[in-house]
Amino acid sequence: MTPIKNLAQENLQEKINFECETGNYHTFCPISCVAWLYQKIEDSFFLVIGTKTCGYFLQNALGVMIFAEPRYAMAELEEGDISAQLSDYGELKRLCLQIKRDRNPSVIFWIGTCTTEIIKMDLEGIAPKLEVEIKLPIVVARANGLDYAFTQGEDTVLAALVQRSSPKQLENIAHSIAPVSENLNYRDHPPLILFGSIPDPVVNQLTLELKKQGIYISGWLPSKRYTELPLINEGNYVCGVNPYLSRTATTLMRRRKCKLIGAPFPIGPDGTRAWLEKICTVFGVEPKGLKEREQEIWENLKYYLDLIKGKSVFFMGDNLLEISLARFLIRSGMVVFEIGIPYMDKRYQGAELQLLQKTCKDQNLPIPIIIEKPDNYNQIDRIRDMRPDLVITGMANANPLEARGINTKWSVEFTFAQIHGFTNAIEVLELVTRPLRRNQNLEKIGSQNYTDRR
Repeated sequence: MTPIKNLAQENLQEKINFECETGNYHTFCPISCVAWLYQKIEDSFFLVIGTKTCGYFLQNALGVMIFAEPRYAMAELEEGDISAQLSDYGELKRLCLQIKRDRNPSVIFWIGTCTTEIIKMDLEGIAPKLEVEIKLPIVVARANGLDYAFTQGEDTVLAALVQRSSPKQLENIAHSIAPVSENLNYRDHPPLILFGSIPDPVVNQLTLELKKQGIYISGWLPSKRYTELPLINEGNYVCGVNPYLSRTATTLMRRRKCKLIGAPFPIGPDGTRAWLEKICTVFGVEPKGLKEREQEIWENLKYYLDLIKGKSVFFMGDNLLEISLARFLIRSGMVVFEIGIPYMDKRYQGAELQLLQKTCKDQNLPIPIIIEKPDNYNQIDRIRDMRPDLVITGMANANPLEARGINTKWSVEFTFAQIHGFTNAIEVLELVTRPLRRNQNLEKIGSQNYTDRR
C-alpha cells in the first residue's frame, strides 16, 4: 500500500466544486488547542509565549479553565522584548525552572503565537539548549493565527511530538507493547497507531470496536502521559480520527516512514463504519457485523432524523470538521447549501470527500459547494438569499445572524463535544437540533398563550 493515495483530481473536480475566497482565516485562535491538550496529556505543562491579548483570549473565551487549576501559563512579551532589550533565553529559563519547581511536569510545551512569529523568536533554537540545562523535555509547537486555523493548533503539537518521540525516550514502556500474535483475541497484523486527541471514553469505544474485528491498537498519539508515547517505527500503519491533522499525517509518513491508512473519519454511524472497514481491508480482515451495527444506530436516531429531514444547513467554516459533519447531516436527511472550511487538504481528506460524493448520490441530493477560506461578508449575503434553517458558524457571527432571524449553532461546540464513534452520533444530532427544538417549543408556548387569551 502506498503511504497516501493521490486523488484523481480531474474526476473529483467534475463532481465537487472547490473555490477559495479571501485567503484569510476567520476562525478561533489556534492557541485554544491548549484547552483540550493540557487535559489529555496529564503530565504536561503548556507555556503560551505571547502578549496579554493571548492571555485575555484564553481566560475569556476558555474561561472555565480558570477554575480547574490548569497546567498552562503565559510568557508575556512586553515592549522590551520587541525592541530586543531583554534576553529571551534568560526569561524562558526563569519561567521553566519555576514551572519545574511548582508543577514537576514530564514535558513542557512552548506554544508560539503571532507575536513570536513577527519578532522572529528562535524558539526551536533555544529549546534544545535549555532542556539540557534544566533536564526537562521542551517541545516547541507553532500555533499562530497567521498560519493556522482553529483546530490546527493540535495538529502542530502532535506533529512536534512525532518528531520528538524516540526509542531512547520510550525504553521504559517498550516492553509493555506485546506482539499482536501473542494474544489469541487479535489477528496477526502490523502495528497500528491512531492519532488525534479525543476524550478517553471515546478512545475506549473505538478501541473496543477495532477489538471486535480482531485488530490491536499499538498506541494512541497523544497518549495520556508523555512518558507513554507509542513506539513509532518505520513501516508502522497510522490512521487519523480527526480531519484537521494533515501535518501530523505528513510528519508520520516523511519523518517516521509510516504508512497512512486514508479513511473517512469516524463521525456519524456511516463514517465510523467506513473508518473501521477501511482499517480492516488494509489488514486483510473481513469486517463482521458493521452493517447491522450501523443500522441499529440509525434506528436509535429516528426521533432526531424526523426533526431534521428536509431541513437545510449552511457551514460558515471554523474548526475543519465541516466536511465530515456535512456528510453525516446529508446522510441524516438534511440539505447542505454550502461548506465553508478554513483549510482543505484534498489528499488527507480524500476518502472523506469520496464518501461525501457517494452519500449525496445515494440521497439523490446535489453536492454542496466547498469554499476554502471563505469571506464572511460574502457568506452572509448568500445566507440572506438562501435562508437556511440552520447556520453552523463561529461565535463572532452567531449573534448578528440570530438578530436577523436565522438559527445558528456554534461550531466550537462540536470541537469540545464527544462526536466520534457509533454511540456518539446522537451528540451531533443533539447539538444540531437544539435550535430547531427550541423554536418549536417557543411556537407551542406562543400558540398556547394566544389560545388562552381568546
